[in-house]
Amino acid sequence: MNAYLKLEHVFKSFKRGSQTSEVLNDVSLSIQKGEYVSIIGHSGCGKSTLLNIVAGLTPATNGAVLLENKEVNDPGPDRAVVFQNHSLLPWLTVYNNVRLAVDKVFSSTKSRQERHDWTMHNLDLVQMGHAKDKRPSEISGGMKQRVGIARALAMEPKVLLLDEPFGALDALTRAHLQDSVMAIHAKLGNTVLMITHDVDEAVLLSDRIVMMTNGPSARIGEVLDVPLARPRKRLALAGDPTYVKCRQRVLEFLYERHRFVEAA
Repeated sequence: MNAYLKLEHVFKSFKRGSQTSEVLNDVSLSIQKGEYVSIIGHSGCGKSTLLNIVAGLTPATNGAVLLENKEVNDPGPDRAVVFQNHSLLPWLTVYNNVRLAVDKVFSSTKSRQERHDWTMHNLDLVQMGHAKDKRPSEISGGMKQRVGIARALAMEPKVLLLDEPFGALDALTRAHLQDSVMAIHAKLGNTVLMITHDVDEAVLLSDRIVMMTNGPSARIGEVLDVPLARPRKRLALAGDPTYVKCRQRVLEFLYERHRFVEAA
C-alpha cells in the first residue's frame, strides 16, 4: 500500500560559520490517509524541525517529503500548520482571521456567499461561531487555539500539522481541546501529524506514536501502534490495559533516553 504522506531518508543540518550541527539523521516514515500520528521525544530532538520540513517551512538537507507521491518543498494549503502560539492577527475579528485563509485558498473556486458559509461552517466545527465578531484580545487562550484550528481546517488541507497546539493551555482547557480534536478527526477523517511532549495526550489521540532519539543527530528510535478502538473516552481509558501498556512503553522509552543523557 502506497503511503499518503512519506518521509524518505530526511537529514537536516544547520551551519553557523565553520560549525555544522546535524539535527536529524536519516528519518523515514510512512503515514496512511486518515491516520493520526504523534511525534514525541525530549527537547532538542528535532521534532519541530521535522514538522517544519513537512510543512515546507524548512528545507531538508537531504531526503524528500512526498504527499500523494509528489515531492513537496514549499509551503502550501495542502499542509496547514497550527502552532503552539495561535498566530492570529490581532486587528482582525475571529471571523476575518478564518475568512482570510478561505479567501486565499478559494477565491477562484467559491462564490462570496460560499466562502462566508464555509468560514462559518469551520467556526461552528470548533464551537466558535458565537464569537465571530470578537477580536483575539477579547477571547481566552483556548478559544484562540480553536480559531487557529478552524483557520487551518478551512483550507481543506490534505494533512493537518499540529506543533504542540495545547502546550500553553491549562489542564482543563487542554482536555476540552483534545476531545474537540478527536471529534473533528472522527468526523472528517483527516490526516494529522502532531508534535507533543505529553505522553497521555499522545496515547489518547494517536493511531501511532513516533518516538525520537535524543539530539543532536536524532532519528526515529521506535514506532508504537496504539490499538485502541475509536471513539475514545478519556475516563474509560484510564484503567484500560492497552492504554496503560502503551503509556508505559512510551514512558520507558523516554526515561531510558533521559538516563542515557544524564550518564553521558
